[in-house]
Amino acid sequence: MKKLIFLFLFISLSSFAQKVQKVNLSNPNATLYTHVYFLMPEHYDIAKSARTVKGLKAGEAQFVAKRIKEIFDGNGLILDFSKVPIDANYIDTVNFGVRTLEHNANRYAPFPVRLPGVYIEKSGKNWYFSQETVDNLDKIYKKTFPIEFSWFNKRFPEFFQTAVNGVLIWKPIAAVITLIICVILFYILEPIMFFILRLFQRIFFRKISDGRTMTILHELAKPIVFIVIIRFINKVLPSFQMAKLNALLLTGLRIAETVFWIFVILKLLKVVLNFYHEHNPEEKTKLDRQLAPILNKVLQGIVVLIGFLHILTLFGVDPTTVLAGASIGGVAVAFAAQDSVKNLIGTMVIFLDKPFQLDDWIQFAGVEGSVEKVGFRSTQIRAADTTLFQVPNSKISEADINNKGLRVFRRYTTEVGVRYDTPPDLIEAFIVGIKKLIALHPSTKSQSYNVDLISFGASSLNIMVNVYFKGLDWGQEQESKHILHLGIVRLAATLGVQFAFPSTTMMIEEFPGKESLAPIYMKDKTEIDKQLKKILDEFDDRDHKMDPNASSLRGG
Repeated sequence: MKKLIFLFLFISLSSFAQKVQKVNLSNPNATLYTHVYFLMPEHYDIAKSARTVKGLKAGEAQFVAKRIKEIFDGNGLILDFSKVPIDANYIDTVNFGVRTLEHNANRYAPFPVRLPGVYIEKSGKNWYFSQETVDNLDKIYKKTFPIEFSWFNKRFPEFFQTAVNGVLIWKPIAAVITLIICVILFYILEPIMFFILRLFQRIFFRKISDGRTMTILHELAKPIVFIVIIRFINKVLPSFQMAKLNALLLTGLRIAETVFWIFVILKLLKVVLNFYHEHNPEEKTKLDRQLAPILNKVLQGIVVLIGFLHILTLFGVDPTTVLAGASIGGVAVAFAAQDSVKNLIGTMVIFLDKPFQLDDWIQFAGVEGSVEKVGFRSTQIRAADTTLFQVPNSKISEADINNKGLRVFRRYTTEVGVRYDTPPDLIEAFIVGIKKLIALHPSTKSQSYNVDLISFGASSLNIMVNVYFKGLDWGQEQESKHILHLGIVRLAATLGVQFAFPSTTMMIEEFPGKESLAPIYMKDKTEIDKQLKKILDEFDDRDHKMDPNASSLRGG
């Protein structure tokens, strides 16, 4: 029984060994496996591996097969045979940058993103490396190995071809030399790069403050030098021809390079933003200064997103798939967050159209107040009673806005009612006095105003007061009203003008033993003019105390 089991195992192992060593070109998986298997040290048979190349002499085919394997190893590309098709009639429906063959042909590119020029195709019943791959092999090889260490082997064959634990001794020596060169390059290139950036800054961004510029340029110089060093390592590393190590290091270096590029672009955006703020600041509105950082954040988000999508392609994800996924994801996000997208668009509309500025007094859709802040999603509006409205930008961009902050002057109209029994001369003097008050007021447009007796009310003679204030801020307008109202009240008190109020008066002019209740008015015109001049002089003095630069107008 034991002999029977041993015989069965021997026959099975013999069959397996024969199956592994057999050249099979019937499908993409078998051809690529044959090529790689017979170039492995433990199974090395380059003649069998060369059978994956068609139409060349034995020596030339062997040279091509070996170089293709070196290109795979140099780029750190390891075949995953579980993903390679086993269909003998496999059709490439994607056409990964292959130009010479028609679409939907029997071909397969094992690394369509990283190495689209190397692929196999069906010829007859078998699969071989394509003629295009063979024709462009030298070009692909030079691109993979721009810096070679083969001269080590040629000049010192006995020493550098010695293997320690399966690793040729020249490889760790070359790695140490490469590391030393990278350190030297950093210390040489960093000040040179800073000098170049400083030169560009002086040409294009002269008006940025020196302290901020120096900091940003130092922050920019280092990552740019790191990118240069990474590019250098990417050129050197393939020459080590260590597939697994190269796969890990090259992917890590490409990710690091992408991260550094993201950092550099973000810093450049910061430089542009600083230049925007400091270049002709007198031309920038408050809204410009607030919305510019919002736009900068949007651009930063786009840069980070593009960088993330690029990193996905470094892990072998097809760029078309990434773009399709990003598009589908963008549509899904847009549907899931329609309000946020609308508000973002509203923010951009406000930034471009500029319907108002910060501190402008605006009115729309039942909301009235001063614009305090324009944010990424909404705008804050402070009402007169200090209520804070948080209005979505999408609504603001679609609303009919009455921007009172854009008025040249603030128009103010009111009526002053005096008693019916006020003498005409006194009314006329009162009106003249109000006109003089307006002319002396520091915040009114003295050339445009109206003060006239306009109507006979139910219980008063109505004097219209129509003025235009220069101060566009709401608070300044209220202060201007206060000064004018107080001046009118003092004027009335000095002249003896009494304000009317809704009432019914029954007056008994003569009552036995009592003084008459009829008001006693100032009737002497000289006295009236004297009192008028007195109150105007007092108002003018207060005007100068409040605004020393205000012009005074003295009237008779």
